[in-house]
Amino acid sequence: MGPRRRAVDATTEAITIRRATLSDAAALARIMGDPAVYAGMMQLPFTSEEVWKARLADSYAPGKPDLLLIAERDGEVVGSAGLHPAGLALRRRHVLTLGISVAREAQRQGVGSALMAAMCDYADRWAGALRLELTVYTDNVAAIALYRKFGFEPEGTHRAYALRDGVYVDALAMARLHPKPPALPAR
Repeated sequence: MGPRRRAVDATTEAITIRRATLSDAAALARIMGDPAVYAGMMQLPFTSEEVWKARLADSYAPGKPDLLLIAERDGEVVGSAGLHPAGLALRRRHVLTLGISVAREAQRQGVGSALMAAMCDYADRWAGALRLELTVYTDNVAAIALYRKFGFEPEGTHRAYALRDGVYVDALAMARLHPKPPALPAR
Protein backbone atom coordinates (compact mmCIF):
# COMPACT_ATOMS: atom_id res chain seq x y z
CA MET A 1 0.00 0.00 0.00
CA GLY A 2 1.30 3.44 -0.93
CA PRO A 3 1.31 6.70 0.93
CA ARG A 4 -1.92 8.21 2.13
CA ARG A 5 -2.85 11.86 1.91
CA ARG A 6 -5.38 13.54 4.11
CA ALA A 7 -7.74 16.28 3.07
CA VAL A 8 -10.50 17.93 5.08
CA ASP A 9 -13.96 18.30 3.64
CA ALA A 10 -16.67 20.83 4.39
CA THR A 11 -18.06 18.73 7.23
CA THR A 12 -14.57 18.59 8.85
CA GLU A 13 -14.43 14.79 8.59
CA ALA A 14 -11.06 13.58 7.37
CA ILE A 15 -10.87 12.15 3.88
CA THR A 16 -7.95 9.85 3.14
CA ILE A 17 -6.73 9.47 -0.44
CA ARG A 18 -4.74 6.32 -1.25
CA ARG A 19 -3.89 4.01 -4.12
CA ALA A 20 -6.59 1.44 -4.95
CA THR A 21 -5.94 -2.21 -4.12
CA LEU A 22 -7.63 -5.45 -5.12
CA SER A 23 -9.41 -5.44 -1.76
CA ASP A 24 -11.36 -2.35 -2.92
CA ALA A 25 -13.26 -4.30 -5.57
CA ALA A 26 -16.38 -4.86 -3.45
CA ALA A 27 -16.58 -1.19 -2.47
CA LEU A 28 -16.13 -0.07 -6.08
CA ALA A 29 -18.85 -2.49 -7.22
CA ARG A 30 -21.14 -1.03 -4.54
CA ILE A 31 -20.49 2.57 -5.58
CA MET A 32 -20.55 1.93 -9.34
CA GLY A 33 -23.66 -0.23 -9.00
CA ASP A 34 -25.68 2.69 -7.61
CA PRO A 35 -27.93 4.27 -10.28
CA ALA A 36 -27.16 7.70 -8.80
CA VAL A 37 -23.50 7.09 -9.68
CA TYR A 38 -23.44 5.05 -12.89
CA ALA A 39 -26.02 7.28 -14.57
CA GLY A 40 -23.48 10.10 -14.48
CA MET A 41 -20.67 7.99 -15.93
CA MET A 42 -19.98 5.58 -18.75
CA GLN A 43 -20.54 2.65 -16.37
CA LEU A 44 -23.32 0.13 -16.91
CA PRO A 45 -25.84 -1.34 -14.48
CA PHE A 46 -25.22 -4.75 -12.92
CA THR A 47 -21.52 -4.45 -12.22
CA SER A 48 -19.89 -6.98 -9.93
CA GLU A 49 -16.99 -7.39 -7.56
CA GLU A 50 -15.35 -9.77 -10.06
CA VAL A 51 -15.46 -7.10 -12.79
CA TRP A 52 -13.74 -4.62 -10.48
CA LYS A 53 -11.15 -7.15 -9.34
CA ALA A 54 -10.24 -7.73 -12.99
CA ARG A 55 -10.07 -3.98 -13.71
CA LEU A 56 -7.92 -3.35 -10.66
CA ALA A 57 -5.60 -6.28 -11.48
CA ASP A 58 -5.25 -5.02 -15.05
CA SER A 59 -4.28 -1.56 -13.84
CA TYR A 60 -1.32 -3.10 -11.95
CA ALA A 61 0.01 -5.08 -14.91
CA PRO A 62 3.71 -4.38 -15.60
CA GLY A 63 4.15 -1.27 -17.72
CA LYS A 64 0.62 0.07 -17.14
CA PRO A 65 0.82 3.79 -16.27
CA ASP A 66 -2.73 4.05 -14.92
CA LEU A 67 -3.31 5.58 -11.49
CA LEU A 68 -6.38 4.53 -9.51
CA LEU A 69 -7.06 6.33 -6.23
CA ILE A 70 -9.57 5.70 -3.47
CA ALA A 71 -11.16 8.22 -1.11
CA GLU A 72 -11.96 6.91 2.37
CA ARG A 73 -13.84 8.53 5.20
CA ASP A 74 -14.06 6.81 8.57
CA GLY A 75 -12.57 3.67 6.99
CA GLU A 76 -15.26 3.45 4.29
CA VAL A 77 -14.59 3.85 0.57
CA VAL A 78 -16.61 6.87 -0.58
CA GLY A 79 -15.06 7.63 -3.96
CA SER A 80 -12.52 6.78 -6.60
CA ALA A 81 -10.66 8.47 -9.41
CA GLY A 82 -8.39 7.38 -12.21
CA LEU A 83 -5.83 8.81 -14.60
CA HIS A 84 -5.26 6.89 -17.82
CA PRO A 85 -3.21 7.41 -20.98
CA ALA A 86 -5.26 9.04 -23.74
CA GLY A 87 -4.16 6.28 -26.12
CA LEU A 88 -1.17 4.64 -27.71
CA ALA A 89 -0.31 7.42 -30.16
CA LEU A 90 3.22 8.66 -29.59
CA ARG A 91 2.15 12.26 -30.20
CA ARG A 92 -0.43 12.11 -27.36
CA ARG A 93 1.86 10.86 -24.58
CA HIS A 94 1.52 14.20 -22.82
CA VAL A 95 -2.26 13.64 -22.32
CA LEU A 96 -4.06 11.77 -19.55
CA THR A 97 -7.79 11.17 -19.24
CA LEU A 98 -9.47 11.54 -15.88
CA GLY A 99 -12.49 9.81 -14.40
CA ILE A 100 -14.04 10.22 -10.98
CA SER A 101 -16.89 8.74 -8.94
CA VAL A 102 -18.29 9.65 -5.55
CA ALA A 103 -20.73 7.50 -3.57
CA ARG A 104 -24.25 8.89 -3.37
CA GLU A 105 -24.06 9.40 0.40
CA ALA A 106 -20.77 11.33 0.10
CA GLN A 107 -21.61 13.67 -2.77
CA ARG A 108 -21.21 17.42 -2.17
CA GLN A 109 -19.09 16.81 0.93
CA GLY A 110 -15.60 17.50 -0.39
CA VAL A 111 -14.77 13.98 -1.59
CA GLY A 112 -14.66 15.02 -5.25
CA SER A 113 -12.46 17.99 -4.43
CA ALA A 114 -10.03 15.82 -2.47
CA LEU A 115 -9.80 13.34 -5.35
CA MET A 116 -9.42 16.08 -7.97
CA ALA A 117 -6.67 17.78 -5.95
CA ALA A 118 -4.76 14.49 -5.70
CA MET A 119 -5.22 13.73 -9.41
CA CYS A 120 -4.08 17.19 -10.54
CA ASP A 121 -1.12 17.14 -8.16
CA TYR A 122 -0.01 13.73 -9.44
CA ALA A 123 -0.45 14.73 -13.10
CA ASP A 124 1.38 18.04 -12.63
CA ARG A 125 4.24 16.99 -10.37
CA TRP A 126 4.89 13.33 -11.13
CA ALA A 127 3.33 12.11 -14.39
CA GLY A 128 4.69 14.71 -16.79
CA ALA A 129 1.22 15.39 -18.14
CA LEU A 130 0.69 18.63 -20.00
CA ARG A 131 -3.02 18.08 -20.64
CA LEU A 132 -5.81 16.39 -18.67
CA GLU A 133 -9.01 15.52 -20.52
CA LEU A 134 -12.45 14.35 -19.47
CA THR A 135 -16.01 14.17 -20.70
CA VAL A 136 -19.01 15.01 -18.57
CA TYR A 137 -22.71 14.91 -19.36
CA THR A 138 -24.00 18.41 -20.04
CA ASP A 139 -26.70 18.05 -17.35
CA ASN A 140 -24.19 17.12 -14.60
CA VAL A 141 -23.99 20.66 -13.23
CA ALA A 142 -22.25 19.73 -9.97
CA ALA A 143 -19.47 17.82 -11.75
CA ILE A 144 -18.95 20.62 -14.27
CA ALA A 145 -18.58 23.11 -11.41
CA LEU A 146 -16.05 20.81 -9.71
CA TYR A 147 -13.99 20.48 -12.88
CA ARG A 148 -14.04 24.25 -13.47
CA LYS A 149 -12.80 24.74 -9.89
CA PHE A 150 -9.69 22.75 -10.87
CA GLY A 151 -9.04 24.67 -14.08
CA PHE A 152 -10.87 22.51 -16.62
CA GLU A 153 -12.48 24.44 -19.47
CA PRO A 154 -15.16 23.30 -21.91
CA GLU A 155 -13.79 22.67 -25.38
CA GLY A 156 -16.89 21.47 -27.17
CA THR A 157 -20.08 19.46 -27.00
CA HIS A 158 -20.39 15.88 -28.18
CA ARG A 159 -23.96 15.53 -29.48
CA ALA A 160 -25.70 12.24 -28.63
CA TYR A 161 -22.49 11.14 -26.91
CA ALA A 162 -23.87 8.18 -24.96
CA LEU A 163 -27.01 6.18 -24.35
CA ARG A 164 -28.24 6.75 -20.79
CA ASP A 165 -31.41 5.07 -19.59
CA GLY A 166 -32.81 4.77 -23.12
CA VAL A 167 -32.02 8.35 -24.20
CA TYR A 168 -29.01 9.72 -26.06
CA VAL A 169 -27.37 12.50 -24.07
CA ASP A 170 -24.81 15.18 -24.88
CA ALA A 171 -21.46 15.53 -23.14
CA LEU A 172 -18.96 18.32 -22.76
CA ALA A 173 -15.34 17.77 -23.66
CA MET A 174 -13.31 19.53 -20.99
CA ALA A 175 -9.56 19.87 -20.57
CA ARG A 176 -6.99 21.45 -18.30
CA LEU A 177 -3.51 22.42 -19.36
CA HIS A 178 -0.71 22.23 -16.81
CA PRO A 179 -0.81 25.61 -15.02
CA LYS A 180 3.00 25.82 -14.75
CA PRO A 181 4.68 23.28 -17.03
CA PRO A 182 8.06 22.04 -15.82
CA ALA A 183 11.05 23.93 -17.17
CA LEU A 184 14.57 22.76 -17.81
CA PRO A 185 17.09 23.69 -15.14
CA ALA A 186 19.19 26.77 -15.88
CA ARG A 187 22.74 26.13 -17.05
